[in-house]
Amino acid sequence: MSAGEAKEYLARREIPQLFESLLNGLMCYKPDDPIEYLESCLQKVKELGGAEKVKWDTFVSPEKKTLPPLNGGQSRRSFFRNVMPDNSNFPYRRYDRLPPIHQFSIESDTDLSETAELIEEYDVFDPARPRPKIILVIGGPGSGKGTQSLKIAERYGFNYISVGELLRKKIHSTSSNRKWSLIAKIITTGELAPQETTITEIKQRLMQIPDEEGIVIDGFPRDVAQAISFEDQICTPDLVVFLACSNQRLKERLLKRAEQQGRPDDNLKATQRRLMNFKQNAIPLVKYFQEKGLIITFDADRDEEEVFFDISLAVDSKLFANKEAAAGPNELDCSLIMDSGDPGYTEFDFEDQEEDQSSFSGYGSTGDFSEDLRKSNIIFVVGGPGSGKGSQCEQLVKKYGFTHLSTGDLLQNELSSLSERSKLIKDIMECGEPVPAGIVLELLKEAMVANLGDTKGFLIDGYPRELNEAKEFESKIGEPKLVFCLDCSAETMSSRLLMRSQSSQHFDSAETIKEGIESYYQAAKPVIAYYEKKAQLCKVDAEATPEDVFLEVCKSIDSFLKNEAAAFSTVMQ
Repeated sequence: MSAGEAKEYLARREIPQLFESLLNGLMCYKPDDPIEYLESCLQKVKELGGAEKVKWDTFVSPEKKTLPPLNGGQSRRSFFRNVMPDNSNFPYRRYDRLPPIHQFSIESDTDLSETAELIEEYDVFDPARPRPKIILVIGGPGSGKGTQSLKIAERYGFNYISVGELLRKKIHSTSSNRKWSLIAKIITTGELAPQETTITEIKQRLMQIPDEEGIVIDGFPRDVAQAISFEDQICTPDLVVFLACSNQRLKERLLKRAEQQGRPDDNLKATQRRLMNFKQNAIPLVKYFQEKGLIITFDADRDEEEVFFDISLAVDSKLFANKEAAAGPNELDCSLIMDSGDPGYTEFDFEDQEEDQSSFSGYGSTGDFSEDLRKSNIIFVVGGPGSGKGSQCEQLVKKYGFTHLSTGDLLQNELSSLSERSKLIKDIMECGEPVPAGIVLELLKEAMVANLGDTKGFLIDGYPRELNEAKEFESKIGEPKLVFCLDCSAETMSSRLLMRSQSSQHFDSAETIKEGIESYYQAAKPVIAYYEKKAQLCKVDAEATPEDVFLEVCKSIDSFLKNEAAAFSTVMQ
């Protein structure tokens, strides 16, 4: 059996799901005779009708379903990675040994049953075989991605994957699943589906077609963070086709498609929101691929056969050595996305347009302040829980006149606003899922735009938490001028948090505090390394007294402001 066949067999037979459920039962009950217990569980599986009927909590009684994490800081992917057999013949194993038992983590109130979560920790393509050629086709909603993708697949004998259809089929087949019900709601409002979920579905599909010569993926990625995630977890694409289409044409096509097909995500509100998201994300995404020399753009306002003729020339040139050079343009014509005279966004001809704008308070309502934001003094303050970020920011605001922004506070304020977006955030948080990075970034940008004229800079506390967030912020808003890392030992942070907890009404146990600190270290390490490499990082010893830490931070800010003033003086002379 080949590696691809082994993976396909495991996924099709729901074997990882079965193992997961059995392990959950074992970890919950810790039976004296585990063999006898497993035999009884397997008998129950037969009675239920097979492994596909088994859920993560099948062998957990109702009173035990809310389980505390045995050791936090690990994701669902880590759980599957840790419990799978240490067998060198298992396909594409990336890890050498199993960790100690105390590192297991079983999360409650989340859907851990998907085979996809296991697949995330394995290579998608067999490294011993040639990788299929990958073409990504991107563009606005209604730009003709599906039509052109199918034409490419048919001409070259490639396999076709529609990311939108993958998600819609999953939603339809798991309609009773809480997680996918939430994703259906997100898509129906015009927002992007969670990034990791989408990547996982793509990976699962790719693993089912290991022998293809080429694959055309329609409708992914939709922003820079998704592009980075695709490259990190799957591969760098061989070619990216961007279908540039005027706003007015997109609107016309979407309205026509809504009448003909009746797709749930083609409703009026979702259509407007999707166009807004596309307008915001398209230019950074195309520029990202342009820097890598991977993208060719095409004017998709033309007849579809004319567009495809140019695309086929580009594919011949890029992917097949003996073909003539392509005629497609390599530079993005931004006017095709942001037509100044186009009514596509300013007068959308929807009855609910005015209400939609205010209820979502999205990027469309912030205006174009891109240049002002990029020029502003942006300072990130990162550090673990209990490192003193909040206290230092309060003092810095008083001294320098900066605006202090905390993503936690912004989310709480949004939840209290009773807006359409707040309802979406509430649903996500109640399911135990993280708020999508795009929504957090949207809240940050709106808060920054609101304070642009009345501040000397922005102190952003506790952000970014992951490397993708850092890169997305730079792409959509701008680079931070300084990044302070309040460096503090786990022991000191834990001690401070325990003292704080004892003096407040909300008590956190030592185990909960430990989990939070471990989670911070795991996520922050690549972020800190990223800014250290860019020479923007200022590490500050946060073990000292708050007064000494403040003096150290002020020295770096004073030096930065002095250099800024000197540079400005030179320009003015």
